[in-house]
Amino acid sequence: MPQKIQILLVEDDSSLGFVVKDALEDKGFEVTLATDGQVGWQQFSKNFYDLCLIDVMMPVKDGFTLAQQIRRKNDYIPIIFLTAKSMQEDKIAGLKAGADDYITKPFSMEELLLRIDVFLKRTVGSDTDETKFQLGTSEFDYENLTIQGEKIDTRLTQKEADLLRFFCLNANKVVKREEVLTKVWGKDDYFLGRSMDVFITKIRKYLKQEEDIEIQTIHGVGFRFINPSLLEEEDKKGDTKDLKE
Repeated sequence: MPQKIQILLVEDDSSLGFVVKDALEDKGFEVTLATDGQVGWQQFSKNFYDLCLIDVMMPVKDGFTLAQQIRRKNDYIPIIFLTAKSMQEDKIAGLKAGADDYITKPFSMEELLLRIDVFLKRTVGSDTDETKFQLGTSEFDYENLTIQGEKIDTRLTQKEADLLRFFCLNANKVVKREEVLTKVWGKDDYFLGRSMDVFITKIRKYLKQEEDIEIQTIHGVGFRFINPSLLEEEDKKGDTKDLKE
């Protein structure tokens, strides 16, 4: 029998906390409910979790502080904020604190489950099971979250790996900005777009040693991931024309 997905839910509203906990457990998840940030940190420190759902406004320790603590210990676990705040500054602060996504209260359980599913699925943006990709002289191993080779030896966060895999699966063609957000983050959203830009900057730094690999920004449209090693055979024989703009 497969092991249940472990979720840490940190929510100081006990009524909402129990409702969300029960709903998630009905879907087969194993849920630990903590009622403030300090208890949430204690639970995270001594147990393994696959995903964290964290309220922002909490006593003892707020959600931003908890997320920062979690990120210092684990850079890979998905974090989704549950927040009553809808101000732009609060959303950006949450993403900067280490969150992968946020959902604004009140929310439907269907929406929450869809968000969770985005982060738990291993086949981001495609039906293929392909998990290893050649990046110049290096190899990107999606399952192990690594890029290794003659010039690069680095470990990725899960979100960085999700994003890079999407680019690899769509190499050498233009993808719209909203498509990247929808496939990798689960929705097209301005604030998540700001977060995506940060992740793309990080990936560019990882790949800068591979001279032939490039994430181009196509202004007003989206991106193109230039990777000659992933060109299809027919593309190699044909006219590659303006790959560099």
